[in-house]
Amino acid sequence: MAREFQRGHKAKISDLTAGTDLYVGVSIAGPGLTFDISCFGLDANEQLSDDRYFVFYNQPKSPEESIQQLGAQAGDSESFRVTLDRIPAGIHRLSFTASVDGAGQMSQIGPGYIRIVAGGEEVVRYSFTGSEFSTERALMIGDFYLKDVWRFAAVGQGFDGGLAALLKNFGGEVAEEAAPEQQVPAQAAGAPGFAPPPQAAAPAPAPSFGAPAQAPAPAPAFGTPPQHAAPQQQPVHSAPTMVGPLTTPPAAPYGQPPHPPQQPGPPSYGQVPGQQPGYGGQVPPPAPAPAPYGQQPPYGQAPGQVPGQQPAFGQQPPPYGQQHQPAAAGAGLAAALQPYKEAPTGARWTPQNQQLMRVDLSMGGQAVLARQGSMVLYQGKVDFSYKGAGFAGRIVGNATGQEMQLMRCTGRGQVFLAETGAHLHAIELQGDGICVSAENVLAFDESLQHEVRRIEGHGIPGGALFTMQFQGSGTVIVKTHGVPVVLPVTPTTFADSNAIVAWSAASQVIISSQVRLRRNAYPGHSGETVNLQFRGAPGNFIVVQPYEV
Repeated sequence: MAREFQRGHKAKISDLTAGTDLYVGVSIAGPGLTFDISCFGLDANEQLSDDRYFVFYNQPKSPEESIQQLGAQAGDSESFRVTLDRIPAGIHRLSFTASVDGAGQMSQIGPGYIRIVAGGEEVVRYSFTGSEFSTERALMIGDFYLKDVWRFAAVGQGFDGGLAALLKNFGGEVAEEAAPEQQVPAQAAGAPGFAPPPQAAAPAPAPSFGAPAQAPAPAPAFGTPPQHAAPQQQPVHSAPTMVGPLTTPPAAPYGQPPHPPQQPGPPSYGQVPGQQPGYGGQVPPPAPAPAPYGQQPPYGQAPGQVPGQQPAFGQQPPPYGQQHQPAAAGAGLAAALQPYKEAPTGARWTPQNQQLMRVDLSMGGQAVLARQGSMVLYQGKVDFSYKGAGFAGRIVGNATGQEMQLMRCTGRGQVFLAETGAHLHAIELQGDGICVSAENVLAFDESLQHEVRRIEGHGIPGGALFTMQFQGSGTVIVKTHGVPVVLPVTPTTFADSNAIVAWSAASQVIISSQVRLRRNAYPGHSGETVNLQFRGAPGNFIVVQPYEV
């Protein structure tokens, strides 16, 4: 009897069957959709280092025929023959995928599955449905992977791009489009010994290995008529031949919608002439014409905001859930949940709302360090491990109050991060630096260098304050209480040490201590115990939150 797997389940092949000559059947269908079902043979780094092990419609088998694509048979949309003991030593993973050929997305598919058959008996099956996905156009279904012995994992991970994006994710390349010739179904040339035999009047005995002679047909897809016994013509694929390099345009930074380049104008306040605007110094878009007197802005749009533009860092966006028009009465559950669906953008870091951030570990090829306990959801193959600071790091962290309990997130999947409803902001560094208090850091790319920085001062307990300084190229996620404000540094810029969130690393910080027995205010006294005075050249900034401890 076949074992039913759920997403994320893994098992040794030897625990499922003693055979090594396996039949892999994949079923996936949707109304009006055509799918490319492929197998990627990856190396120890999970990369397609040898494109001869990309088995798809244009290359139906590997050189030594340890992986063969057989076509649709026995109720499966596509099938493969995998001979594990013939796979070369350089191949450590076989990833079975499906991608939409043309328009469509994975949320439109009906019930599907991947199954393994050995010795004429189905030994494992992993089923999935379109309700598990949203706008993804490809799907990583299941993997054979070598970890001392061959194992199988039910993956079920959606992928935003199509077949070309999958190929790039595995390190492959794409060349010019070419219309591939139509393949002849494997059955026409004589089915192999382990494949299901042709239908006959009398039932034939089950083959010694491979798929059962009478495999159950899959449930029909939503909105499609039941399949008939007559063989259907194989569709002609229109996807490009995978040979040349693939490039994708970079995603627009968070808070800045894509727009054509504009002629440079006069530098804004606090910006160095000729310098590209950085964090806290974005060039604002042209101001829209004011609404007629007495007329309110459109529903869900902030006053003065360009329609369709995301609010900038430090600007109050409309309340979450009001960015979309309300569903009509009686529209149903799907319409009611539409404003809260996941927001995939193809970028590595994607804010889902003001308090929830998603990071796609399959993009960028580097790990993420996040505060322990900040993970609220993850999808795909993600490993979490403790990230220790070492003995010296613990001593420094305890002495300065800048200790961070971190976990290291690696793998190929998406991780959703949040903490106590705090507002989250993605700050991308491109060789520059920023200072952030450790308590305001939620996560950051492992490529960033971080260290404790001392702020000298006199007349306060301990003699100094401390902060974390991040430098390099990568993204750091900063959390705030409420929507912060970004201000340029001037010679008279002071901030409360409890309200300050971050500042540019090039700023000069001086502690302006006003320690008194009581915090009652008097003329010339702010009532705060410790203020920070900031100095620096034009272009430096500070970030302040509307919060007091």
